[in-house]
Amino acid sequence: MTRYVIGPDVALRLAEEETPVSAAHELLAPALIRSQLLNILFQAVQDEDLTREDAARRMDFVRGLKLRLLGDRVLQRVAWRLAEQLGWEDTYDAEYVALTTLQADAFVTLDNDLADAVKGLVEIATVEDLR
Repeated sequence: MTRYVIGPDVALRLAEEETPVSAAHELLAPALIRSQLLNILFQAVQDEDLTREDAARRMDFVRGLKLRLLGDRVLQRVAWRLAEQLGWEDTYDAEYVALTTLQADAFVTLDNDLADAVKGLVEIATVEDLR
């Protein structure tokens, strides 16, 4: 079983395209993904990029993913260290990278800048790898 950490961008892409994830994979994310997803979808509705119904449908899809959420103190400590090491202004992305280093085989992100920043620290995978 391959373990992938996914960010909110990937979770929403999966929901938008209703992409099935292979049963041979386990999906992981920091617990903060719940609030990030809620905020992204709320903003999309406020900006009239999505209807409330579409946002609810996407959130339901993500809730239906077998997504293991983690957020213990070890993860937070490693995220802090990574954010310092990489010179980041906050720890949000660092939580995803930290979780990948601690418990996963690869990190899936649609953010090319983020992927470039963490090359050498973690393996980067694609949404296609999740199928």
